[in-house]
Amino acid sequence: MKAFQTGLVISLLAVSSFAMAEGGADRVFGRMLQSNEKAMAQYAEAQGKAAPAVKHYKYGMKLDIAKVVSVTPSSSACGVVPARMTYEDPQGELHTIEYRVQGFGCPHGG
Repeated sequence: MKAFQTGLVISLLAVSSFAMAEGGADRVFGRMLQSNEKAMAQYAEAQGKAAPAVKHYKYGMKLDIAKVVSVTPSSSACGVVPARMTYEDPQGELHTIEYRVQGFGCPHGG
């Protein structure tokens, strides 16, 4: 199961990290990420744990995932957009990583 979770995470995170387009989408994603950060801080407090700091994923980064707590929803935007995943490691510590994913709202899949 752990190998499956790790494979899933790696496949999600292996998306190229192109710069996000400027404009209104930046504000929308900014609010979404702020909301996620607040929700994860509340979750951490409720669990009696320290709120996780957001780390930016780098290719090859080792992730020791015991339980996925939260993944931001997929985007209907066209282009590469930010996403976050919060997880617990085997010691019960919370971690949040930010990475880039391809939105699914592009015409003709591109």
